Amino acid sequence: MNCRSSSMFPFLFLFLFSFSWVASADPHEDFLQCLHYQNSNAISKVIYTPINSSYSSVLQFSIRNGRFNTSATPKPLVIVTPLNVAHIQAAIACSQKHGLQIRVRSGGHDYEGLSYVAVIPFVVVDLINMRTVTVDVANKTAWVQGGATLGEVYYRIAEKSRTLAFPAGVCPTVGVGGHISGGGTGMIMRKYGLAVDHIIDLQLIDVKGRILDRESMGEDLFWAIRGGGGNTFGVVIAWKLELVPIPASVTVFNVTRILMKEDATKLIHQWQYAIEKFEEDLFSRIFIWRSANSTQEGKPMIQAAFTSLFLGGVDRLLSYMQESFPELGLVKEDCIEMSWIESTVYFAQFPRNTSLEVLLNRSPRPTSFFKGKTDFVKEPIPKTALEGIWERLDQVDAGSAELQFTAYGGKMNEIAESSTPFPHRAGTLYQIHYGISWNEEGIEAYAKYISWIRRLYSYMAPYVSKNPRQAYVNYRDLDLGVNNLGNTSYRQASIWGTKYFKNNFDRLVRVKTAVDPANFFRNEQSIPPLSSW
Repeated sequence: MNCRSSSMFPFLFLFLFSFSWVASADPHEDFLQCLHYQNSNAISKVIYTPINSSYSSVLQFSIRNGRFNTSATPKPLVIVTPLNVAHIQAAIACSQKHGLQIRVRSGGHDYEGLSYVAVIPFVVVDLINMRTVTVDVANKTAWVQGGATLGEVYYRIAEKSRTLAFPAGVCPTVGVGGHISGGGTGMIMRKYGLAVDHIIDLQLIDVKGRILDRESMGEDLFWAIRGGGGNTFGVVIAWKLELVPIPASVTVFNVTRILMKEDATKLIHQWQYAIEKFEEDLFSRIFIWRSANSTQEGKPMIQAAFTSLFLGGVDRLLSYMQESFPELGLVKEDCIEMSWIESTVYFAQFPRNTSLEVLLNRSPRPTSFFKGKTDFVKEPIPKTALEGIWERLDQVDAGSAELQFTAYGGKMNEIAESSTPFPHRAGTLYQIHYGISWNEEGIEAYAKYISWIRRLYSYMAPYVSKNPRQAYVNYRDLDLGVNNLGNTSYRQASIWGTKYFKNNFDRLVRVKTAVDPANFFRNEQSIPPLSSW
């Protein structure tokens, strides 16, 4: 479910937006006139309003969560799909002049839809046309525009080299703009750390419309953008990536065990102790859900899919797994040797031997309604607590709920938590992602599934990080708290801010105050400036 894209209050949305649409009719027209005045260079070709026949298709193309694709969902007054930097500068200037908010969309996977939904009059700057990837093999770097997807980045790197990679996420349709700005976990993070740990330069358009790079923006702002969350400090138009070496051949496996609950408890409990000793070349994740069709003596069973990427050959992996986690019973037939680029297709759950060109496909798969949450685990969860999870999985439709346990450690333990805004480093055993999806429309279904995941999250409180209970900003969760529509106090914002950023939140606030004191770039969970306290 990490490829999925939560509700803020749908009826409040409808009321506020109905009011604001009427109130903002003139700003909307003034904004359009301003755009043409600011930049007549083909800008009319990249502007979409509700009266355009293609408006709905442009808006919906990058919506990954059905919760934000309903008739009650607030829609942007204008969508701009810039072809160049000047178009973005014009959108920023005109939005400020006419009192509209900007939301910036790259891949559209924001869990709360904040890249294309707002409760006050807003425009969407969709970077879909700005996705050039330029790879420099000799220097092991790449410049990537903010609208590119991870799949496009991986494909372009592999075009030039099969022994270079970039440590980022699994889902190929995720946009690099949001992914990198929130940290960017992925399948080789135990070897190389996060995506943000390999950003060596970037280009940003700030609130004044200036194009800044690392040198001109200064190290404080450069630090903040690499993990402080998207659309808080400006619009990132390009990232300079440091590429990392990768073996010509890696080994993957995805082993599913259908287990009685006692066996699932035992095996997953043992995994928690094994990962503490895993070498950094081995990534490990478990997907856990209730089996839809398998029962024993009338009792539902648990499915656990153990997924791994090993930066080496199958023989070394088998020897290592037999030593460190023999309980899994891994055999050679479970493993496949392939190139790293082939592994990105494999872990995106495409059939074996699917063409690498699938990584260039931005078209979304069918969307469902979805809600996700995260936790960080510092020490192994007791068996009795795991049994409580299985009981709660019995309370929902089989297959609609899934948990992911993702091992940390390795290189992640070696990077200081203050090196970037992403603080979840040493001391983190693994991350939990909770996901629930459904297809039924209506408020009753919404209430049922949202209530379930909130109850599970509440149940898990004693077994995860505390003071604060931590969360990953790229799996955004508005249940943690939101900013006011107007001024937001430090105390209010820190409720959610310290969960995402721990002690780094204060530094993020200071940077925001320096670069955007009027809080133009904002959303329900953007960093507030001191002037908003």
